[in-house]
Amino acid sequence: MPRFSRGFDTEAAHAHLARRDRRLARWMKKIGPIAPDPRWRKAFDPVDALARAILYQQLSGKAAATIVGRVETAIGATRFHADTLARIDDAGLRACGVSGNKALALRDLAAREARGEIPDLRRMSVMDDDAIVQALVPVRGIGRWTVEMMLMFRLGRPDVLPTDDLGIRKGAQRVDGLDEMPTPKALAETGERWGPYRTYASLYLWRIADFAAAAKEPTKRSQD
Repeated sequence: MPRFSRGFDTEAAHAHLARRDRRLARWMKKIGPIAPDPRWRKAFDPVDALARAILYQQLSGKAAATIVGRVETAIGATRFHADTLARIDDAGLRACGVSGNKALALRDLAAREARGEIPDLRRMSVMDDDAIVQALVPVRGIGRWTVEMMLMFRLGRPDVLPTDDLGIRKGAQRVDGLDEMPTPKALAETGERWGPYRTYASLYLWRIADFAAAAKEPTKRSQD
């Protein structure tokens, strides 16, 4: 059974994309090289990461961080697991600022962890991207995009293209000089030319979207 390494050669990815897409290459030259993400080499707990992704949904980074800090204090731990989340009831979660829907999502995540349904890093190392997506999207509150962020920023998988992400679509629109953002289907077709380094292309598309909007700071992702 093949093992999937965490991270990839960004210099090889840069050279590949520069050869395959001249329009993207012009932007890449303007922005400069994107270095490997240090998180690719750091151990993490998928359950804890998913719990934090749930808590960060639809909130500003500052507001979400405040709520996460309250929950950590309430459970007396800095990691979210079935056993630590069991230390707080739903009323306690609400008192921390967690919505009812997010509380249900955390309970579902904890229950699935207890049943052994959430793969750990060791199991993920022998699972391909689609298998990881299929294993995690059944969790309440976890969609494909959230799992794709984990694949890209935590697991360092090289060939992920989040076609539903607005920033990615805006970047692709800018690169190809389109009047409108490409549909997810059209973006997936365009992205074929970036394989097997669609993750690296995505990193540039986000930068291009931020650059085009003259953003003061890069858009935060769920795994930031």
